[in-house]
Amino acid sequence: MQKRVAVILSGCGVQDGAEIHESVLTLLRLDQRGVEVQCFAPDIAQHDVINHLTGEKMPESRNVLIESARIARGAIKDIREANAEDFDALIMPGGFGVAKNLSNFAFEGVHCSLQPELLTLAEAFAESGKPIGLICISPALAAKIYGPGVTCTIGNDPDTAKAICKMGGNHTECAVDEIVEDTARKLVSTPAYMTAQSISEAAAGINKLVDRVIELTQENED
Repeated sequence: MQKRVAVILSGCGVQDGAEIHESVLTLLRLDQRGVEVQCFAPDIAQHDVINHLTGEKMPESRNVLIESARIARGAIKDIREANAEDFDALIMPGGFGVAKNLSNFAFEGVHCSLQPELLTLAEAFAESGKPIGLICISPALAAKIYGPGVTCTIGNDPDTAKAICKMGGNHTECAVDEIVEDTARKLVSTPAYMTAQSISEAAAGINKLVDRVIELTQENED
């Protein structure tokens, strides 16, 4: 039976939304593996809009769902329509949108909270034992989803790793082309552009993450 994976996007662009390379690499690998994909994003305003040429804030407002639709070529739904029962796994690419739009980790750090619909959906996957793949900065939210004791990686950034530990998680340093798996929770994470210096480096870890998530969905059938 064809597997179904929900991919959560947070806008369009590394500085204020989903990291585009990570998102596309994820979607490409899932397609190469014959997986049916549905993208989701919250229908909310972005925290800010960044000029990706200059790095400066722009005096305008954009919508996370509408911006995410750029990456998904329009094939995207409001996260409120997502139901964990309809999917075998969930994957979340990185980008500052994860820390600004899907949560307030960029501003509140260890005291952060997740966007309510995202938290409800992710907890449903976790509670049902379905695998989740977290990429780049996304693993910083793992302890808010799974609770204390969860193991994950964001690579080797000391400040983010410290925050994960303060929230009750266990951080494992990881090379860009590798993954870290919490076998008890079926959580897979990889650093991607937290450490990647090129798109091919990011792809190496993302491909492994997607492949492992698919393997875990097959194990759930055994």
